[in-house]
Amino acid sequence: MKIYIDGTFYPEADAKISVFDHGLLYGDGIFEGIRFYNGRVFRLEEHLDRLFDSARAINLAIPMTKQELTEATLNTIRTNELRDGYVRLIITRGVGNLGLSPDRCNKPTVIIISGAIALYPEEMYEIGLNVITCSTRRIAPAALSPTVKSLNYLNNVIAKIEANQAGAAEGIMLNEQGFVAECTGDNVFALKRGTLLTPTIASGALRGITREVVIEMAADMGIPLREMQMTTYDLYTADECFLTGTAAEVIAMVRLDGRTIGDGKPGEVTRKFVERFRVLTQSSGTAIYE
Repeated sequence: MKIYIDGTFYPEADAKISVFDHGLLYGDGIFEGIRFYNGRVFRLEEHLDRLFDSARAINLAIPMTKQELTEATLNTIRTNELRDGYVRLIITRGVGNLGLSPDRCNKPTVIIISGAIALYPEEMYEIGLNVITCSTRRIAPAALSPTVKSLNYLNNVIAKIEANQAGAAEGIMLNEQGFVAECTGDNVFALKRGTLLTPTIASGALRGITREVVIEMAADMGIPLREMQMTTYDLYTADECFLTGTAAEVIAMVRLDGRTIGDGKPGEVTRKFVERFRVLTQSSGTAIYE
């Protein structure tokens, strides 16, 4: 595997950054995880828009244009001769000193990694996920906006540890008011009496790219949608629930905190979203190879 770092490709064993990079020292940076299918990068433009928005929000100047970053991303995939997989874009504040202030970081570091990914085994898409509600709360928007996809993921990691230790595949995270925000790495949807429900962005949810795709598909399918403040009660009593994310795609949640959701199997509407999403990813996106 070849890794892109600041315009040069390095073998995996030689791909290194400085120990003084503020991305390592302080989690001072941003990232995007992007999928590509059948020789096409799915929703690349939307991912790059979110990356640049995250950069502006933390006052980080990306040292490349969107077009340059697009070409670098595609070239990284080409260099590794891949047609299906996952690409991670990372922009750090760059090399500085041991002090907290970023004013000594002269140039941001750009890293692009491409490879294969499978967040959940295929059988989990057939039987659905067992999920718990984590005691770890989502970081408050007043502290760090959840719309910034930053390298500060310790909050999510601690929640993921809770889920792992409980033997669950994922964990629901609540905001400081006790409303559902999102999972440790995915957005969440519930279907109740024919209406699709999902937490508002103000509740602490990331503006997920797959989340937006599902919202678009719901409109095409004639399914009413409500973005609202949700509690775990709304999930416990839903007819169907599912999670969405770049790595996870669309996957059913069939148990939460020991409660069976619906009939305990991926629901009919969830299966339709899974099928439509997979068709869409195989037939659209930015071409990698001419």
